[in-house]
Amino acid sequence: MRRLLTFLAAGVPLAAALCMPAGASADTRGSAAPFNCSTVSVRPPAGTGVESVTVTRQGGGTVNGTGILGGSVSGVPAYCEVTVTLTHTGDGDHAKVRTWLPAQGWNGRFQALGGSAYAAGDNGVGLGTAVKNGYAAATTDAGVGDVLDTGWALTSKGQVDIALLKNFADRSQHEMALVGKQVVDEVYGRAASYSYWTGCSTGGRQGYMEAQRHPDDFDGILADAPAVNWDEFEVATLWPQVVMNEAKTRPGICKLNAFNQAALKACDKLDGINDGLVSDAERCTYDPRSLIGTKIVCAGKQETVTAADAAVVRKIWDGPRTPSGKRLWYGLPVGADFTYLAGDAPFSVPAAWVASWVKKQPSFDTSKLTYDQFTQVFRQSQDEYGKVIGTDDPDLSAFREAGGKLLTYHGQADQLIPTRGTVDYRERVERKLGGSHRVDDFYRLFLAPGTAHCALKGSVDDLAALTKWVEQGKAPATLTASLTNTSGRTLTRDLCRYPLISHYKGQGDPADADSFRCVPPNRR
Repeated sequence: MRRLLTFLAAGVPLAAALCMPAGASADTRGSAAPFNCSTVSVRPPAGTGVESVTVTRQGGGTVNGTGILGGSVSGVPAYCEVTVTLTHTGDGDHAKVRTWLPAQGWNGRFQALGGSAYAAGDNGVGLGTAVKNGYAAATTDAGVGDVLDTGWALTSKGQVDIALLKNFADRSQHEMALVGKQVVDEVYGRAASYSYWTGCSTGGRQGYMEAQRHPDDFDGILADAPAVNWDEFEVATLWPQVVMNEAKTRPGICKLNAFNQAALKACDKLDGINDGLVSDAERCTYDPRSLIGTKIVCAGKQETVTAADAAVVRKIWDGPRTPSGKRLWYGLPVGADFTYLAGDAPFSVPAAWVASWVKKQPSFDTSKLTYDQFTQVFRQSQDEYGKVIGTDDPDLSAFREAGGKLLTYHGQADQLIPTRGTVDYRERVERKLGGSHRVDDFYRLFLAPGTAHCALKGSVDDLAALTKWVEQGKAPATLTASLTNTSGRTLTRDLCRYPLISHYKGQGDPADADSFRCVPPNRR
């Protein structure tokens, strides 16, 4: 559970980005405007009613995060906290929108923060960090619970609570944008100059949904490791358990890690140098059968890799297929940690999705799914929820025409959300909108070698890159990041915009980003 919470916490936007983003003080006109932290009036967004508005002056200091993620941020300046509770007529929901506004030093920007797993919004750490960096910031709980709380899925009659699912999927984020901007205007006496969305994982998915359905809400959207294709990938991440059950073979994490180590060693030099990172993951075609017969030591005991072990790993990496062999979705990326998806029990997030929303039986045991049952569940999830929470509409033309910018990184060793799903979405957008050159004008994707789920927070200033793109028209050609290789060494790399690949120049320190260049994937 502790490891799970570590990675869920990584999805809390800006929780680890404690330094001031570059250009954060570009617009400070709002700091001189009247500051009203006494009474705030809010016009309810269409279809909603305002149940309450509370306004509180907060002294700042250390903000402790709520819920099981916890965390904290210190040095938060004094701020005004405005909480607006919304309800939808006939739905009986109560969605809280929290907006925090620095009493001094506002940079003129509005920042909305997304959630993690089944939490729709931030737990306070991201809000505090945003205020510390000069932003007026807002988030919503959508009327649902904490990151692993799925008790809201069904009504007392055992039916899916469609109202809360709609809140979680889409409408509460949009309403938060509308309410948060009103609050900014009321407190500072002027509108924000620019508005941004930031989030990773669930927060990344929410950002993509905003671009797809509410293209005028934000000038810039930072949506990392996005949980798009929700109705498909959530079921797909149960695939490793199905494979091991059907094969009656559970290799164990130690043995599974040996396959990863062998693959990384075999594919390391695809980027021109052995540096402990695989920069060209698409060309890594390592065959796990190569390890058959190899002896490894696990917990002090010697074990031999069998053909059955290799067959399991091949299927996990290949990804879900129907019993007839038709591909359903993408598999665990080569090099990604097996612990969460191929451990002793199904990963709790997809297991809850299948049990509560697809099967409508919270006690449903996903650990015993057969290949046939898996395919049925996968198709059912698509059919019932694709249009509600799929977040995979490739038509971003309205967002482009509105002048919006969308920036995303995704780790190539993401152990929770298959990286290829994000690449698939980007490619579908290109087909829809006329090719990569037209899409690059407003949407850029960066893949991070050797990087786990949401693990770049604090080691890449992607928000600064986004603000520069939105406010100065300077599109990021690369994102400079600190990466950790297989030996635990920290290396500086310029992440290349998709589909370019980082390749060693042939000379220079492998730890230095200047020793690499971005090249097309078919050029070596």
